[in-house]
Amino acid sequence: MIKINYYNEIKETLVKNEIYKKVKDYSKNKSDLNAYFEVGRLIVEAQGGEKRAKYGNKLIKEYSEKLTNELGKGYNVTNLKRMRQFYLMFQKGAPLAHQLPNLTWSHYSLILPLKDQKEIEYYLYIASKLCLSKRELRERIKSKEYERIGYKEELEKPKINTFIKNPIIIKVSDKNEKLSEYALHRSILENIDDFLKELGIGFTYVGSEIKIKMGDNYNYIDFLFFNTNYNCYVVIELKVTELKSEHLGQITKYINYVNKNIKKPFHDNTVGVIICKKENKFVMEYCTNHKIFTTTYQTN
Repeated sequence: MIKINYYNEIKETLVKNEIYKKVKDYSKNKSDLNAYFEVGRLIVEAQGGEKRAKYGNKLIKEYSEKLTNELGKGYNVTNLKRMRQFYLMFQKGAPLAHQLPNLTWSHYSLILPLKDQKEIEYYLYIASKLCLSKRELRERIKSKEYERIGYKEELEKPKINTFIKNPIIIKVSDKNEKLSEYALHRSILENIDDFLKELGIGFTYVGSEIKIKMGDNYNYIDFLFFNTNYNCYVVIELKVTELKSEHLGQITKYINYVNKNIKKPFHDNTVGVIICKKENKFVMEYCTNHKIFTTTYQTN
């Protein structure tokens, strides 16, 4: 039986990767992911298999020191551990370079330290779907975005409310200003791009303080958005108080108005979201409109 020199195999893989990236710069991302996946596989095999791999940190330290001496920076213990984790996570299929080609090793390096598999899947999906930069992805992870969304199970078939975070973080210019509904509204308009990102995937801004006439009276919808993923308008009302039953009646009227006067036949029914300071589960218990959702807000 031929005994494999795992260190030499790992070194050769990394050297080939560095050479390939210099020759074919346009596909260096794919080369990185394939190389690091292979390094992870070799490390696991050298450590005696997956069950024993987590106890083999002494071997990783030894390899790290030798690789750093011979190849230079970039192969510290942390990076080698992440290559091992990268392999263990995706060993059942091809490396995700083929499935999510716009993600780089920098993206994976931010995601791999996470413990929850569903959380990892979420950030991979979001990073690829929205073409997030490393900095943008880091900000989302830091803000604990996954913990603030309704999605926890089926990523392939999310409902619109699953991507509405709870709480939503609203950026304010003056942190000392008392937040009235007007001040909160103004802060959102001043940072509308950030607010759209907080809302989730597919949201586009239609307008604010939308003037509508109902009989002889005029009303104003705080915000109207359209979601391209779900093909529907989204009415958003701001409340700086606890959710009250009259809030549901108000947004129901606005939803019905949009459905009758703005929505086209090929659009799905309008969704309503009440962003309030504090939720009230007893009020929502008697809400029969399943197109109305509530969430809370926090300021940065």
